[in-house]
Amino acid sequence: MTLRRVNVVILVLLVIAFVIILHRNLLNLTDFLKQDNPDSAPGIILPFETDFLSTRKVVRSGEEIPVLITAPEERLGAAVSAMNSIYHNSKANIIFNIVTLNESLLHLKTWLSKTDLKHRIIAFDPNILTGKISKDPQKPDAVRPLSFARFYLPIFLPDAEKAIYLDDDVIVQGDIRELFDTTLKSGHAAAFSEDCDSASSKGFIRGAGNQNSYMGFLDFKKEAVKKLGMRANTCSFNPGVFVANLTEWKQQNVTGQLESWMELNVKEDLYSKNLADSIITPPMLIVFYKHHSNIDPMWNVRHLGTTGAGNRYSPHFVKLAKLLHWNGHYKPWGRASSYSDIWDKWYIPDPTGKFQPIRRHAEDQ
Repeated sequence: MTLRRVNVVILVLLVIAFVIILHRNLLNLTDFLKQDNPDSAPGIILPFETDFLSTRKVVRSGEEIPVLITAPEERLGAAVSAMNSIYHNSKANIIFNIVTLNESLLHLKTWLSKTDLKHRIIAFDPNILTGKISKDPQKPDAVRPLSFARFYLPIFLPDAEKAIYLDDDVIVQGDIRELFDTTLKSGHAAAFSEDCDSASSKGFIRGAGNQNSYMGFLDFKKEAVKKLGMRANTCSFNPGVFVANLTEWKQQNVTGQLESWMELNVKEDLYSKNLADSIITPPMLIVFYKHHSNIDPMWNVRHLGTTGAGNRYSPHFVKLAKLLHWNGHYKPWGRASSYSDIWDKWYIPDPTGKFQPIRRHAEDQ
């Protein structure tokens, strides 16, 4: 074979190799563009879009993580948004246990039928609270029956050994498995985030000032409270996000203890007169006094629903938070809330049209 023929053969082989490499690169580029398309990427939710579900199914395995959340009729959108944020920020095998009233069952079923959320809907019977709560005539709407659902976790989750309870005014930005894996000390039935922690200390409660100790929730002049020997300046905790050891909860009859203090309060008015709207916290503070574990404070970055919340945390800190909690008067589905754009990202439109977030029009801003 002459030198010229050898050169021709080498040239042909180089051309063939170049074509093969070019073809493979084009295929890889096509796949990359498909993955980068925000309309099809898993977990990317465009606000107020009806076609929010990814075509890709996340493979979920491992032990089941029970999450209990309440869903009052006027706040169904809050519960659905919270669950949506949890679902798309984790690959864990999550089952949502949604407690609601009979009047909301059909509405909630219709809404959830448009999602991939694995769930159970539980009807709450308000009659269970008979004799345990008293209505303030000056605040007829302050008592919300579903707020007490957290007291009855073992009844709603009879087969679970461990569970997470969440208020509906939250958005989860971390992997819920991390919160579920919180280690509870021996003999502890629950883990909370304390109000003196570095992330959310000194929560300002409208009408009550800085409310981060037991004194802000209980009347220490009452004999029943005095007998407990609790220190009034003990740091309180927030019961809107917690992890429960349901085995311990049942063994210690936590539900029965909570009910007893509720009944005694009806008779003796044990709660602080400076207390804000919540009447959930005082009995929990008593039952879990110095007998609870702690969750990472970043799993309950709260007070986003209070006045001046926009100045409390930097945008960078809010982005790093594992869970955002809009406890307080201003909710993210309302007009005046801080960081409502984060909540909007996870909102799933109500197929019935009954629930509508309130948003400023461009000309009002």
